[in-house]
Amino acid sequence: QVQLVESGGGLVQSGGSLRLSCAVSGSFFRQYAMGWYRQAPGKQRELVASITSSGSTNYADSVKGRFTISRDNAKNAVYLQMNSLEPEDTAVYYCNAALRLMNYWGQGTQVTVSS
Repeated sequence: QVQLVESGGGLVQSGGSLRLSCAVSGSFFRQYAMGWYRQAPGKQRELVASITSSGSTNYADSVKGRFTISRDNAKNAVYLQMNSLEPEDTAVYYCNAALRLMNYWGQGTQVTVSS
């Protein structure tokens, strides 16, 4: 059984920074592709950033240059460093782990950016 637990969300002023963490339990973490998604009120969930098992990264255009995804296979963890936050980044952020047909989600962490 794979469980994902996010942490690090909160309230921050525009221009500020936050670092989200996702702790993953279970085996084979290094084989999973990991991603951060977000969902704002009234909007669909969208991919923010992803990182493959080999470390290749991908970002949504809206966060390129501001957000950085990373993983620590020794700690079974993935991180999202968010800089220059904007009110439009306000959302619930979810951690995702995917491997072949398996797909797991965390419970989400709220990020609120005030103007």
